[in-house]
Amino acid sequence: MANALDPHAAIATTAGGLTDGGLTDGALRTADGRPLVRALARSQSLARRRAFLLVLPLLAFILITFVVPIGQMLQRSFYNDGFSAHMPQLSQWFAGNPRGAEPDEAAWAALAADLQASAEARTIGIVGTRINYDVPGTRSLFTATGRQVRRGIEPPYQAALLEIDEDWGDPALWSAMREASSPLTGNFYLAALDRTRADDGSIQQVEERQQVYVMLFMRTFWLSLVITVITFVLGFPVAHLLATLPMRKSNLLMILVLLPFWTSLLVRTTSWMVLLQQQGVINDILTWLGVIGPDGRLQMIYNQTGTIIAMTHILLPFMILPLYSVMRTINPSYVRAARSLGATSWTAFRRVYFPQTLPGLGAGALLVFILAVGYYITPALVGGSSGQLISNMIAMHMTDTLNWSMAAALAALLLGAVLLLYWVYDRMVGIDNLKLG
Repeated sequence: MANALDPHAAIATTAGGLTDGGLTDGALRTADGRPLVRALARSQSLARRRAFLLVLPLLAFILITFVVPIGQMLQRSFYNDGFSAHMPQLSQWFAGNPRGAEPDEAAWAALAADLQASAEARTIGIVGTRINYDVPGTRSLFTATGRQVRRGIEPPYQAALLEIDEDWGDPALWSAMREASSPLTGNFYLAALDRTRADDGSIQQVEERQQVYVMLFMRTFWLSLVITVITFVLGFPVAHLLATLPMRKSNLLMILVLLPFWTSLLVRTTSWMVLLQQQGVINDILTWLGVIGPDGRLQMIYNQTGTIIAMTHILLPFMILPLYSVMRTINPSYVRAARSLGATSWTAFRRVYFPQTLPGLGAGALLVFILAVGYYITPALVGGSSGQLISNMIAMHMTDTLNWSMAAALAALLLGAVLLLYWVYDRMVGIDNLKLG
């Protein structure tokens, strides 16, 4: 009886593994006799599997709409088989002969055979388009020669092809075909950096009149920085007013901040076109007030000024909302305490209030900057030639020149630059300090 009533004896009996079933293996078990460790592991596995199934639709959506397209874009930026896949014999000759080797009769024969096969397969346009990226104006050379070769030509093939068009003897054309003979190429990235590969394989800068892309990259990041600074200067007082006003008035002002989101981006941009043009509303008001003369109307559109004004208006809410979400949580007693201890209004703002708004400022600045870097519609409509950004050049290659590899290379460089800036921001400030709400 003493042992039956002794609690220490009961604990020892349980720890020893004595159960109603008479098992004495020393393991804790559940009510149905399974080992407790195994039952817990199975329960956790089921919970993880259930959680994975819950997020599986979102994961699939991200993979299909985000990861896969970016992967295809990156692949297209360094892989283009438009020439190599349809000109196999000439590509094989290039692979077997070193750079700088003069094309012999075997090379001309391979060129003639590939042109004939490609013309019959109706892929000669693809071949010509690929070479046209490097040597403009050569697509018509390939298509016209393909029609001639399809009727049949006799050796020697060099003389026959030069008789059709003497441009086949251009060393730049053969250099471009050698570069295109491999589907893997870095020439699109070189071109995106205003560089090119010479006949001897060295990398050199293109002519000054052809240097476009580096200038566009610099303009894009500079204008994005300017727009970010302007949105901060304009958005900080508005966010502070939203955070300090009574709730009823604050909600009314918040509606005015959110109102642009309820209006089409195209409508807002075209509205700025009406306002900013030389015969527009703003110039008319300035002329009526006597600020400017009838002949001194300001050019505020189709230049960088129009791009900055329109994009600042469109992106301003993206700066205000993160700042407001942080300012709303700041206890006003901190500033009052600093004032009571002798600090001036400016000192209390600079050393007490402003440092607490930095998480919202960082989030808003990062959001506005990244959005401005990739903006397309607004610069296209109000930017003119001097207000175009790199995104407009990417769109041009996608829709006009159909040079998707070049567009992919530019987009990949832009993505890499944004990720680099994101990494630098994380190292200097810390991404954990961002607060979007």
